[in-house]
Amino acid sequence: MEPTNLCTTDDTSYLSKRWSNLRKILERPGPFCHSSYEASPENLEFLQTSCKILIIGAGGLGCELLKDLALMGFRDIHVIDMDTIELSNLNRQFLFRRKDIGYSKAEVAAKFINSRIHGCKVTAHFCKIQDYDENFYRNFHIVVCGLDSIDARRWINGMLLSLVCYDENGAVDQSTIVPMVDGGTEGFKGNARVILPGITACIECTLDLFPPQVTYPLCTIANTPRLPEHCIEFVKIIQWEKENPFGTALDGDDPVHVTWVYEKAIERANQYNITGLSYRLVHGVVKNIIPAVASTNAIIAAACSTEVFKLATSCYDVMNNYMVFNDLDGIYTYTYEAEKKEDCLACSNIPKVVDVEDPNTMTLEDFIKFLCESNEFRMKNPGITAFIEGKNKTLYMSTVKSIEERTRPNLVLSLGELGLKDGQELMVADATNPNTITLKLKYNANDIEMKSD
Repeated sequence: MEPTNLCTTDDTSYLSKRWSNLRKILERPGPFCHSSYEASPENLEFLQTSCKILIIGAGGLGCELLKDLALMGFRDIHVIDMDTIELSNLNRQFLFRRKDIGYSKAEVAAKFINSRIHGCKVTAHFCKIQDYDENFYRNFHIVVCGLDSIDARRWINGMLLSLVCYDENGAVDQSTIVPMVDGGTEGFKGNARVILPGITACIECTLDLFPPQVTYPLCTIANTPRLPEHCIEFVKIIQWEKENPFGTALDGDDPVHVTWVYEKAIERANQYNITGLSYRLVHGVVKNIIPAVASTNAIIAAACSTEVFKLATSCYDVMNNYMVFNDLDGIYTYTYEAEKKEDCLACSNIPKVVDVEDPNTMTLEDFIKFLCESNEFRMKNPGITAFIEGKNKTLYMSTVKSIEERTRPNLVLSLGELGLKDGQELMVADATNPNTITLKLKYNANDIEMKSD
């Protein structure tokens, strides 16, 4: 049975009581109110008529955020998500039904909320966040993230930082700040944080808190497996393609496919006396996911929604600024202040220094590999330009075929042969940031004789 509207226009009794609890908060002063807070009916009016919220992600967290914020009185909500609904989503993404499989998450979620909660208008955007420019993001008062991607977090972090303006003294113009509330879950663990771009620590400042994605060398999974994951990866990468059991690509949402991988992985695990392999683990490795827990999503979304409410109304001080939650063994939570990095890649106004031992032995390909593999940079596909001998020179760029072919010979040249001096500034463009990043080379050996072509 489809849900009915929580409120209809002729239900005057309900309407009169609907916001009574919010009015108690917003129309009364209290001991924990923000120093600049003024209790007034205008606070609720702003929340309902003027405040514009963007939710990024309509998955496990996104569904909870949409429900919470709509029921808290926010009426102008936008949601953006590039994914479509899969069968495996239905156990926790409660705005979707079996009939919705294959359709846009953002559009289905928006339609559900609009039909269920009177007065709320959710606008769906079925696309990537990168499809919009700064003019789009500048329209919102607050951005809330319910993402499962570190790269997407880094990109929106860079975008909101690019909206910040500074006065002649370098102080932040606070009217240009679009706050970001970010939530994340991983099984029974989760976190919520408040980011004020240009003022508090940003995503890049705390990038080392996100563990790098685990990968397994092909030689290990093929010749010397030691973990159950090695056995699963072998079947997923090698055996599936070799045997082609169903004549199609491996589908992590197809139970028949996952069962086949599970049975073959069990056989391989037994050959090497490896234990601990389960169907659930197989499903997680095949889809490259950690199984989500609905209760964790609900708790983290509630924490994020509360911070959005405080930011929108100024009724209380916001979180300062990072909350960690764990209910794997009991319930454990604490909040601490993540600090800004003075040389942050995204939010500092100084070039990031990169130490190089010997520019005559480090090739441009080595340097790019370092930017991709370093836990500090974690870039995906950087394009590099530099100002050399009075000219702006593209050293390498793979995203445009003609430029990649022209700059490919530079990959085997050393930094010295490319004419890059100690203190040289490099302009780096990468998919993890909408803005160009400035890096500054620092050669550690003082007696290096530079080679040059």
